[in-house]
Amino acid sequence: MTSTLLVVQFILAIILTITVLLQKSSSIGLGAYSGSNESLFGAKGPANFLTKATMVIGLLFVLNTLILGYTYNEQRLKSAVDTVQAETLIPSIPAPTTSQSTAPAAPDAPAPAVK
Repeated sequence: MTSTLLVVQFILAIILTITVLLQKSSSIGLGAYSGSNESLFGAKGPANFLTKATMVIGLLFVLNTLILGYTYNEQRLKSAVDTVQAETLIPSIPAPTTSQSTAPAAPDAPAPAVK
């Protein structure tokens, strides 16, 4: 889920940047490319629409940031030890033992005499 929210965060950042740059400023910015006054937005141009769009996208960006911060904090509080199951570490049945000795048998021949 966090990867999906992170992708949405990047997309919102790009869209927010574009809407801010499209607004008119003292140096016009990218607002010069929005077309003439006879556009879809009416005689006032896209100023009112872009202002509202910037506010909505900014709000979505902040909410997504808060959700991402919450989910990353929840993951930070989890430990790797919490995910390990105790029954997989300790076998419930001990390994079977054999009654025979595993040590090699002693040789039957006597040791050579030392002079």
